Amino acid sequence: MKILSKEQVYEGDRLTAERQNITSTELMERAGLQIFNWLHVRMQGAQVPIHVFCGIGNNGGDGLVVARHLVIHGYNVNTYVVNCSDKRSKDFLVNYDKIKHVTKEWPTLLDCKGDFPPIGVDDIIIDAVFGIGLNREVDSWVKQLFQHFKASKAFTLAIDIPSGLHTNQVPEDENGVVWANHTLSFQSPKLVFFLPDTAKYSIQWEVLDIGIDRDFLIKIHTEAELIGKQEVIPNYIPRNKFSNKGNFGHALIIGGSYGKIGAVTLASRSALSTGAGLVTSYIPRCGYNVLQSSFPEAMVITDIDENIITNIDFNISPTVIGIGIGLGTNTKTAKAFGDFLKENKVPLIIDADAINILSENKGFLKHIPEGSVLTPHPKELERLIGTWKDDFDKLKKVKAFSKKHKVIIVIKGAHTITVLEDKLYVNLTGNPGLATAGTGDVLTGILTGLIAQGYNPLVASIFGVYLHGKSADIAVEEKGFESLIASHVIETIGNAYLDLFKQPEQPQPNSESEAKEK
Repeated sequence: MKILSKEQVYEGDRLTAERQNITSTELMERAGLQIFNWLHVRMQGAQVPIHVFCGIGNNGGDGLVVARHLVIHGYNVNTYVVNCSDKRSKDFLVNYDKIKHVTKEWPTLLDCKGDFPPIGVDDIIIDAVFGIGLNREVDSWVKQLFQHFKASKAFTLAIDIPSGLHTNQVPEDENGVVWANHTLSFQSPKLVFFLPDTAKYSIQWEVLDIGIDRDFLIKIHTEAELIGKQEVIPNYIPRNKFSNKGNFGHALIIGGSYGKIGAVTLASRSALSTGAGLVTSYIPRCGYNVLQSSFPEAMVITDIDENIITNIDFNISPTVIGIGIGLGTNTKTAKAFGDFLKENKVPLIIDADAINILSENKGFLKHIPEGSVLTPHPKELERLIGTWKDDFDKLKKVKAFSKKHKVIIVIKGAHTITVLEDKLYVNLTGNPGLATAGTGDVLTGILTGLIAQGYNPLVASIFGVYLHGKSADIAVEEKGFESLIASHVIETIGNAYLDLFKQPEQPQPNSESEAKEK
């Protein structure tokens, strides 16, 4: 699913009105009706007090459409207009007149001073104060109103985006943003729903289809895309009946140091479990018995040193190399890594201590093969690109780094983002159970295993991040967040593959008569 920018949303609205021969007011009616339908299905006429707070722009117009339909259907509605300016939009005014024709209780005009309307904890707030067009600091009184929403602890539903939240920057004052329980976004989610600094303003989100022109949606190129099952299925490469292990590549995993052989074991296991034909592990000598006994499917090459890697030398021809897991940053290891980079021409997955070594030896970066994948966690990323002001500044710096060095960066997090130059791919799978030691090593193995099979590095990164998260989602159903460990994720990689083509379960008949009818 494409994540539209603010400017693209406006363009989509304009083209839709033009191509479907409708007015902007009719498009607003369509959007507001979708919000009402969403509410009506869930409330079924329940007489819970509903407080609809409308601004005087188009988001407020959406709110007035919702309020009008709620009134028509007999709901207990209180409608307010946050009247802090005289710059009302045309469509707001049209819908302000329309609601006067269906109720004697006209919207209450709030003049942005004085007391706030009382709101009970069991009430519902519909936030339609500001939309994506907000381009100024929120007034002090409005900030207090938003805090009044929050203090009431009432369920808060935001229309399109929580008021006060911008689509392309982090708010300077969190008190100037509505903290929504749920956001109904028109046609496309907003990037801010997925960033650590801004995701907190909406616990849940959902996209409503308001009929934006299909040709526009198909052809538009966006900075960001949302990655779920439907986005990764077309990238899956099925296996031929007559294939053999040689058809699926040879993955080499380089890493480990005394006490950290487990990291290489996890990465090697996940590479093979993802589908690599062969996996070889390159480790210091101290890990030989450990790896051979714990993971007999892998081949093992050892360094000349007992406890660390000091000389990366092998006589095999790997398809792809995953490097850095458990590696350590000893000066001898760093030198060995630098020497290896100068000679290597094979695609790389670079993780953990290999990233830390790059951060301390920026001259090594020029030797990284084009299209290699770096998978830093937040602190490793900070060491690599420097500190950032906020999430948008971080994305700007990552895009610049990716473009300069022609590499793919996988920014690990609750919504892992894969970055190639100016393009962002935001992942939907995964859960808090992944916040445990070793799961990053598993991701490295998954990406290595996919590239070994012939997936190009970008597709492997997008697909691999999805599989990693989906495997954890499946495992957590049995293990729970707290008890999930990295090995559990490896054990469910196969289930994640199977889930790609699993058909949705059909609802079962509720009675014998229904079963007979079917």
